[in-house]
Amino acid sequence: MTTIGFIGSGRIGSALAQLAVGAGHDVVLSNDDGPASLRDLVTRLGSRARAATPAEAAAAGDVVVVTIPVRAYRQVPAEPLRGKVVIDTLNYDPARQGSVPEIENGDTPPHLLLQAHLKDSFVVKAFSTVFFKHLPELARPAGAPDRSAVPIAGDDAAAKTVVASMIDSLGYDTYDVGPLAESRRFAPGTPAQLAYLDPDGMFTAPGRPAGVAELAALLDEVK
Repeated sequence: MTTIGFIGSGRIGSALAQLAVGAGHDVVLSNDDGPASLRDLVTRLGSRARAATPAEAAAAGDVVVVTIPVRAYRQVPAEPLRGKVVIDTLNYDPARQGSVPEIENGDTPPHLLLQAHLKDSFVVKAFSTVFFKHLPELARPAGAPDRSAVPIAGDDAAAKTVVASMIDSLGYDTYDVGPLAESRRFAPGTPAQLAYLDPDGMFTAPGRPAGVAELAALLDEVK
């Protein structure tokens, strides 16, 4: 059992928290509106869930998931995350979420921004490719023939092992793409971002399973 902290508890955070509670993990949820705003979500998730501030969620988590608009990355508390494994689910969508000057100026690529902010944390990119509605739909037990895989990337091998183990408990295999810089291969606009979407229904259709072999082939399309 692991305690998973969530900085951001919107659509992706809520879906991952649901999977985590179902797998027997404790979750500590937070957002920028305060713990009281999460009362209904905590009630729905049950006794393994509690609400907190972002700093409290960061301190409580053995692993901490950051799932917020990229423009708000500076609000992620760095000090309580020092030395911790952090899962970065963020996708940069300036038209919908607002632009980030550091990215637009070419100073820092979107997929490296959170690690640049959390210099003393071990950031692993994961769960940035699955539509939030599909996260619970596609989860499968280990060994299931239609189990999906998600790409991960990070600079610390031990951190990736921790994240892969957690993801396995949530119902997914993982495919290690390499260092964090290689997460560009599953950034928005790449083939891997479409791996789990039915081309006939896209976001309105149920999620489509994509295993390790299919995911690897899609990632290889980006050199």
